[in-house]
Amino acid sequence: MRPSRRAPDELRAVSLERGVVKYAEGSCLVKFGDTHVLVTATLEERLPPWLKGQGRGWVTAEYGMLPRATLERTRREASAGKQSGRTVEIQRLIGRSLRATLDLEALGERQITVDCDVLQADGGTRTASITGAWVALADCIGWMKARNMIKTNVLRDHVAAISCGIYNGTPVLDLDYAEDSTADTDANFVMTGDGRIVEVQGTAEKTPFSQAEFLALMALAQKGVSKLVDLQKMAVA
Repeated sequence: MRPSRRAPDELRAVSLERGVVKYAEGSCLVKFGDTHVLVTATLEERLPPWLKGQGRGWVTAEYGMLPRATLERTRREASAGKQSGRTVEIQRLIGRSLRATLDLEALGERQITVDCDVLQADGGTRTASITGAWVALADCIGWMKARNMIKTNVLRDHVAAISCGIYNGTPVLDLDYAEDSTADTDANFVMTGDGRIVEVQGTAEKTPFSQAEFLALMALAQKGVSKLVDLQKMAVA
């Protein structure tokens, strides 16, 4: 039995609320159970120096966790003077995931910065961030289309992410903190709307896992991402 009493293939309650920030070109408050992330997408008429003159745009991401997103207060990274390795890894993952579904040439020589701020953490903050970031990005691109800044389709597909793991010997979907902290194996899957894989992160925390177990986790992830993409479609309809 899972601590949450969910079935092995059952997601937490997921919600994607658009337009929650007045000044951002795109925004989404994403909730995976008790994990809540505020995502904003900001359009800037500038590019990193290494991209100038190449006739294409860029999407990058920043990620952070508020001090009381967890049980105990976490020190702000700004006060420490540097980002942790975990933060850098996650924001690079978010950026890669979003760029995998974009036509950067159609975007033009502009940059969209996606900020993911974790308000409350209960496992799966990176997967919730990616799923909500796509919605905020889609809204930002819609904002651009409404102002005739772009003429063609920039977004080629959806992208969403979900965690899976082996908990008490059973493959399960969408781990909360109680499961994630004690799982034998945990993995994160980033997939497109048509089921292609963008990235897979899998780690044996205790006992190495077999190929059969990995395929079971991937099958769960495909099912979970399919449901998340349906929710994204409903959110931006």
